[in-house]
Parts: sequence; C-alpha cells; structure tokens
Amino acid sequence: MVTTTAKRGENPAQARSFGLPDFRVVEVLPRREFMLGAASLTLAACSGANISGPGGPVATGPAPTAPAAPGSTIGTGSVKIALLLPLSAGGAAGNTAAVLRNAAEMAVAEFQGPDITILVKDDGGSAAGAQAAAQAAISEGAEMILGPLLAESVRGAAAVARPAGKPIIAYSTDTSVATRGVYLMSFTPQNTVDRVVQYAAQQGKRSYAAFVPNSAFGQVVQGAFQEAVSRSGGRVVAIETFPLEANGVTAAASRLSGIAGQIDAIFVPDPYDGTAVRALSSAGIDTRRVQVLGVGPWVGNRAAAQAAPTAVYAAPDEAGFQNFAGRYRARFNQDPARIASLTYDSVSLIAALVRTQGSQRFSETVLTNASGFNGVDGLFRFRADGSPQRGLAIIQAGGRVVSPAPRSFGGSA
Repeated sequence: MVTTTAKRGENPAQARSFGLPDFRVVEVLPRREFMLGAASLTLAACSGANISGPGGPVATGPAPTAPAAPGSTIGTGSVKIALLLPLSAGGAAGNTAAVLRNAAEMAVAEFQGPDITILVKDDGGSAAGAQAAAQAAISEGAEMILGPLLAESVRGAAAVARPAGKPIIAYSTDTSVATRGVYLMSFTPQNTVDRVVQYAAQQGKRSYAAFVPNSAFGQVVQGAFQEAVSRSGGRVVAIETFPLEANGVTAAASRLSGIAGQIDAIFVPDPYDGTAVRALSSAGIDTRRVQVLGVGPWVGNRAAAQAAPTAVYAAPDEAGFQNFAGRYRARFNQDPARIASLTYDSVSLIAALVRTQGSQRFSETVLTNASGFNGVDGLFRFRADGSPQRGLAIIQAGGRVVSPAPRSFGGSA
C-alpha cells in the first residue's frame, strides 16, 4: 500500500525531505507499508528458473486456487500498466507467477482507488513469449512494464520496450539484464555481499578468506566478495572452493589450515547446513575469533547457526514481510511465497507515482530518485544503470539484528 511520507509523530517537513518534491504529506495508517520518497517496497527475485528471495531459493508451496486467466486485468484506472509473468510455464515458475499476480491484486485493493489498470500478460517463461507479451501490452496502451520474472524473459521484453521508450521494473536477480530503462527490484548477490563486508570492515576486519561452494551461485558471490573487500580497503588472503558432499568439504577446508592465524574474517556464503563451518573448525580456524560472514543461505538455517552462532549475514528485517504475509493469508487463505512482495511493492510504487507525479511519473529522474523508496523489506532505490540498491540489516545467525537496516541512503545513487 502506498502513501506519501510522514509516519505518526514525524515532522511533515522532515518527511518531505526524504521524498520526491512536492508530495502531499499524509499520515501512514497501520496497514499501509508503502510510502513514497523514503517510500515502502520489498522484493525477492529470480534468474533463469531459480526462484529466489532474500534468503536464497524459495519454496513456492501449492499453486493458488483459481489462478487468474493470462489475459486478465486488475483495476479500472485510466493509466495502463503491463504485468508480465510466466503464468503458463508450469512448475515453480508458474506457481510463483500466480502468487505474484495475487499480490498485485492485493496492492490495488489496499491502495484505495489507484488510477491504474494492470494488463496481466503471460510471457510463458521465455524470451520470445515475453517479447510478444510486451508488444501486445504496448499496443494496448501500457505506459510501462512490471516483470518479467526470469532473466531471459526480461531480455525479450526489453527488446520491445526500450525502443518504444517504455520503462521496465523487472524481478530478476541477474544484474546482467539491468540497463538504462530496465530496472531491477530484486535482492541481488552483490547487494548482500557488499553489506556484510561493509559491516565487517566497520568492525575492524581487514584480512579475509573465503570458503565458497563450487557452483554457479558460488562463482557469483565470490566475484562480488573480492570486489567488496577491495572497496573496503581489506585484503583477501585465500579463497578455497568446496564440492557439496561431506568428504569434499572436509578436504577443501583442510587446505585452509595454514592461514588460520592470518585472517580475522571468513566468507562462507553457503554453510551447507553447518557442514562447511564445522569443517573449517576441524581445520583449525577458530570461528569464535574469526568472524564468519554469510549471505542468503544462512537465513533461518538452524544447523548453520548452531555450528557458528556468532556468524552474521545481510538480509531484510522480517517484520515487514510478516505483516504483509498475514494480510495475504487472510485474503487468499494460504501463505505467500517469500517473493510475493515483489509485485505488491512495484504495483504500490506505480500507483503512488501516478497519483503524485503527473506526466513525469515514469521518467528516469523520478524512477532513479536518489532518496529511494521504502517497502515491505525496507529501503531501496534504482541506479541509473538499472541495478538495485537495498538497505539491509546485519543479522546474527541466531536471528538477532546486530546492525539495523539504514533509514536513508547517503550520497548519489
């Protein structure tokens, strides 16, 4: 749900300073979680067939009952927006698409009279399907596109939307599809790694090692880790990869035994249910002295928390999503996938821009507002190159927040 800026008890002038210019300040009602300016929005996202959220791959659960028809619409407003989802793709992608469509419907209902009509289009989970869906939506008057969910579909939609001057807010975590006019709302590996390394540097950590799974995920986060350490002024002493089987993890950890005294932090993006951390301890790395740094797969991982209770990872605070999930459950009689806030927030953002920004509502200047927006999962903004930036908390493996998510962005996007 979107309002403009002031929370109860806030000074309206201060609230205006977080937002886009000349917003009408209104009080945020308890159920409204979306504000414009330092506004509210959340996410999770996907690349290829990998449906993932802030904590990594998401179990989508059963498909919603009576999913919407691929060509349906939501709302009756004068401004047309397309929502491209893999509704007919089947499997996890298809189930998730139905949940996202539900969340879009919920956003329209909770916004209370937004002047938008959402043209729901089935992209089939393919580049060609997304290209055709985007073309159909634009021919029907869509001013911008929300989705697609999958990276290849984003590329297909962009091939039509960019030449037509129609911006896209997509849901993929694959930053290679981001570009000017194609914005990602997702939680990317780069964001989470940057935040946890930044936190470590603030705690005085300077010498790092990494223990990384031998997987596509491992390759992505390893590169992000090396870049983040370099930016923080630290040094990477060693990087070791491990296969996802117990004997291989133990052998790989033993190869790090010689650097135990040279590091004060070690990056373990996938704790492998604690096996990776226990292997490091057996190899002589004291995980009570050496700060263990994690990302998505640490979220809610009880076995990993038991193996390294002082480990930390970057993630959104869960309070906002739990509030959203309760309302979704009441409306649809089922739990939402973690990624459901995806369309809820993007639809709420679009409804707010339509209400407040006039003919410039979807301009690059408005969409890349440096103050950003704030949603179910906290603060975020779009950079000019299309990549997202998220305000994340640092959470100890047992669930305690040790560094709150930022309340505002500093500097330019």
